[in-house]
Amino acid sequence: MSPYFKQLRAKIGHDLLLMPGVAAVIRDAYGRLLLQEKSSGEGWSLPAGAIEPGENPEQAVQREVLEETGLVVVPEEIIGVFGGRDFRYVYPNGDAVECTVVLYRCMVISEAGVPCDPETKSLRYFEMAEMPQLALPYPIEMLFSNES
Repeated sequence: MSPYFKQLRAKIGHDLLLMPGVAAVIRDAYGRLLLQEKSSGEGWSLPAGAIEPGENPEQAVQREVLEETGLVVVPEEIIGVFGGRDFRYVYPNGDAVECTVVLYRCMVISEAGVPCDPETKSLRYFEMAEMPQLALPYPIEMLFSNES
């Protein structure tokens, strides 16, 4: 958790926090989708995270993907923007958030190495037919579409 969000949590505790965020759709040459397994036991998710103060959404998705996967990406296009009650989530520690997420289709340009974020347990590419349930209800067909 960034210093900014730690400071907010110190003031509001576990109460609901509206959180601007980003997520990345990264697919391999076979069309499979990259997912991150969280080390906290939360299951699988897209590489994603909060937008920090002073960052624009494109910078945030590049930073989050690098931290969580070790991949350097270029955001190619916005696939969609999601939010509202369906994008509420309670973390294992009890922190409640309602995310507004800018979802980007990203192209990998290089591998910088291993993820540096301790929240990453593993990374794996999935075909649509084998997708696990995600923490947030992104439309699965949209994640695999080649069109926005």
